[in-house]
Amino acid sequence: MKRIIVTGGNGYVGRELVRLLYGDHQVCIVDHLRGGGLRFRPDETAKVSVARIDICDGDALGKLFEEFVPDTIVHLAAIHYIPECEEQPEAAVRTNVLGTVTLLSRAPEGCRIVFASSGAVYKPDRLPHAETSAQQPSDIYGLTKLHGEHYVANFARKRSLAAVVVRLFNVVGPGETNPHLFPELVAQLKAGRRTIQLGNLWPKRDYIHVRDAARGFMKTALGDGVAPGECVTVNLGTSAAYSVSEVVEKLRAVCDIDFEIQQDASRLRPVDRPFLAADTSRMRSRFGWQPELTVDDAMADLWRDPELTRALTERYL
Repeated sequence: MKRIIVTGGNGYVGRELVRLLYGDHQVCIVDHLRGGGLRFRPDETAKVSVARIDICDGDALGKLFEEFVPDTIVHLAAIHYIPECEEQPEAAVRTNVLGTVTLLSRAPEGCRIVFASSGAVYKPDRLPHAETSAQQPSDIYGLTKLHGEHYVANFARKRSLAAVVVRLFNVVGPGETNPHLFPELVAQLKAGRRTIQLGNLWPKRDYIHVRDAARGFMKTALGDGVAPGECVTVNLGTSAAYSVSEVVEKLRAVCDIDFEIQQDASRLRPVDRPFLAADTSRMRSRFGWQPELTVDDAMADLWRDPELTRALTERYL
């Protein structure tokens, strides 16, 4: 049994990861709960401890680390929503960079750090990105994640942390906490709309089911072969890329509703890159992980039980 802290454990991937861990390990959720209350059932909250902490609060983090003494910290807490990062860059840098540095500077020496980075750190290309591919973020979110990676590697050397940087690609499935593309689409359909407003339809992305993403973080948190002072970087995706239009058609087949797509100029992202997909060979070989679910599974699960946020649901009622 390991003692594991999951920052952002109340979030999208975080909650699924906590559910994978709490049966066999002692788990503490660190979350600011800025989106509302805990998203766990009462029987689940009895199996974990929860610390409502802003990750930029070094004193609070230090006290928690002294009391809980984690073997592993999975650092998922961040501002993920790209429009929010673009509109509020100071907040994004504070949380995603300063929060990461604050955590690293107070983490117990020798513990494992798993840092959630992003495929957004890569230079746009038409081929799946390997961990050695050129890095050139095109948005604030990607910049903050790349900066975070550098700090993780630096602190790993200085403080003998066993570090894993996980470059996560586009996560889909039920339980999303931000108004990303497919929760928006499902919210509009569930509200009875049959003319759906979307942004860019041409970008191709590597869509990974949220449960496969959580399994990937569990593997990197518990797997062997990462030495103190070392920083290993892996991609977490599926290696397959689909356009927005292609995934919309997959959802259409699942929901069996005839709807029309209209492009909404206000939803167009000038920073959208045309293609993003992961080369996952290192993740598979080093940690024994591979995806078990497809984008079709993700669309089916999202439609069956989307668990949309109240704000997103009320927007279309």
